[in-house]
Amino acid sequence: MAILDAFDQDKPVSLEDHCWNRIGVLGDRTCPELIQVTHCRNCLVYRLAGRNLLDREAPRGYRHEWTERLSGDRRLDEAGEQPHALSPQALVSVVIFRLRQEWFALVAPLFREVASPSVIRTLPHRSNQVLLGLVNIRGEIQLCVSLADLLGLEGSEGPSRAISPVVYSRFVVVEFEGSPWVFAVDELYGVHRLDVNTLQDTPIHVTQARSNFTRGLFTWKNHSVSYLDEELLFHTLNRRVL
Repeated sequence: MAILDAFDQDKPVSLEDHCWNRIGVLGDRTCPELIQVTHCRNCLVYRLAGRNLLDREAPRGYRHEWTERLSGDRRLDEAGEQPHALSPQALVSVVIFRLRQEWFALVAPLFREVASPSVIRTLPHRSNQVLLGLVNIRGEIQLCVSLADLLGLEGSEGPSRAISPVVYSRFVVVEFEGSPWVFAVDELYGVHRLDVNTLQDTPIHVTQARSNFTRGLFTWKNHSVSYLDEELLFHTLNRRVL
C-alpha cells in the first residue's frame, strides 16, 4: 500500500477524490487492502489523510476569530475565571505501533508506505541483529532493520500470521533526511494527535537502550507508549548500519 500514491499531502484534494470514496467502503470495495484492514478507518492512508486535514493552512479569518475569542478569555481571567487554551505548537501527529510487547510512536511525516512482510535477503558479513538485510518493496531494494533489537526489547518476534483482521505483522517504510528504512511492526494503529505537554519521564525500570531513544511516555488506550526521538534513532542507525 503506497501512502503517497493514495494522496499528495502537499496538494489539496477534494474528499470525493480520495480512495475510500472510489475503491473503499464508500466506493466499489475493490481495494485489495480491505482484505486485511476490513474497513477504511483501519487503514493508514485514511488516518494520514485525517492528519493532513488537521495540518492544512488556516482559512481566512481564522486567526482574527481566535484573537477575538482569546481576548474574551482574558476578560474572563481578569474576572477570576481560568480559561484553558491548548497551544497548536503543543500538538504533534504521531503514528503508533507495537514492537513485540511494547508500544511506540514516531512523528507521522516520516512514514511513507506500509507493505506485507516479504523475504529478507541477508548481506554476507554485514547482517546482524539490527541490520537484517535487504527487502523488495514494490520493485525497489531497501535496507531492513530491527528496531526491536536496536531498542533492546526482550522477548521474541510476534507471530507471522494475522491474529485478527486488524492485528497482524507488516513492513513499514519510513524516510529520514532522504534515506529510506524498512522495519517490521507487530501491530500498527495509525495516526494519533499527541499533546507533548502530557509526556512523562521514562521510568527507571525501562532498558537503557530504549530510554536513550525515548523523548517521553504517554498513555493511549490504557497502554504506555514511548515517543521516540527520530533524530537520535536514525542517526544511530546510520552509524550502526551504513
